[in-house]
Amino acid sequence: MTQTRGPGITAPLAYRPFRALVAGRVLMLFGNGMASVALAFAVLDVTGSLAQVGLVVGARSAANVSLLLLGGVLADRLPRALVIQGACVLAALSQGLLALALLTGTASLALMVVLSLLNGAAAAANLPAVAALTPQTVPHALLRQANALAGIAKQLGMFAGMSAGGVAVGLLGPGWAIGADAVTFAAAGAAFLFLRVPSTALPGGNGVLRDLLEGWSEFVARPWVWIIVLQFMVVNAGWSAATSVLGPGIADATFGRTAWGLLMATNSVGLLVGGVLASRWQPQRALFYGTALVTVQTLPFFVLADPSPAVPLLFAAMFVAGAAVEQFSVAWEVSVQENVPPERLSRVYSYDALGSFVAMPVGQVAIGPVAEAIGPGRSLLVVAALTLAATLAAVRARSVRSLRRR
Repeated sequence: MTQTRGPGITAPLAYRPFRALVAGRVLMLFGNGMASVALAFAVLDVTGSLAQVGLVVGARSAANVSLLLLGGVLADRLPRALVIQGACVLAALSQGLLALALLTGTASLALMVVLSLLNGAAAAANLPAVAALTPQTVPHALLRQANALAGIAKQLGMFAGMSAGGVAVGLLGPGWAIGADAVTFAAAGAAFLFLRVPSTALPGGNGVLRDLLEGWSEFVARPWVWIIVLQFMVVNAGWSAATSVLGPGIADATFGRTAWGLLMATNSVGLLVGGVLASRWQPQRALFYGTALVTVQTLPFFVLADPSPAVPLLFAAMFVAGAAVEQFSVAWEVSVQENVPPERLSRVYSYDALGSFVAMPVGQVAIGPVAEAIGPGRSLLVVAALTLAATLAAVRARSVRSLRRR
């Protein structure tokens, strides 16, 4: 297995645009880390229903998925930094209103659904633009280090946010954690004001439909791209159902809310450590090995499915799962950025995100009634089985096995 080594992981920090990009992402992810812990418990406090937790979380995912393609077109047509700044304003507004409603005791299921839809729309604009910006901020030779470092920064933000969120939910309540998310999105928008990169914006005369068709042509031209996306249609739906709905419900009934926040933070630490490893070493067939390691993500499901989960074992499983999956994440980002033209990259990322996330709202909404019918433990075993089947199918694909890094 051939290994590649290069400049140190901190080399991309010599470039000011990359520093601005990372700073903005860290701020966003710190707030989202807090909110990801707080939202499920906020809905439980207001409604007391796992099914309605899935409805609120699923509303955000549904808005995100339905607007992703438009977000990709906007990010290829307009300056990407401007798109991100506008999305940060919308996210800060939606989360601020949700926090205000929770803190004043005026939150209702309908209001939480509407504000989740707005937050999902902001994420749909944000994701394709942010993903496509990394190759514009560093030389091509530093792509691996830049993606690994961006992943590490992401996990640091999520770790700190989830840790703070677990403490805030336990001591102060979910409203304060979601309020902090609103503040950090506003700060992230300010950080992105310092992001200066060459424009790849397209002329506006081609029409949205033609832009979408060009992006689709790039997406389907490489079998390994759509095969991995189909895999993650299942993987992401399972992970989100387990961590957004089933996990908080099991935690509420057994080891507590604060411990759940720390467990999610531990997963982020694993992702962070995995990013450090990926920055120092990746095989030539990095996508193949990274894809195979996604099977490790099922370990927490098996531990959590026990009626009395062993918390120390669950912490270890969350850490190992994160470290393994980050090997895939870095390999995927580099593979896409090396093989897709820059002026079409946001649209390919939008198709990637659409396919990867399209089943998430279905999983989040459906898993509550399933858990109420067969129990949370059995539901987790079903999720684990589907994740393993999808990953093993992707690993068997020739285009995934044969792709090599440049």
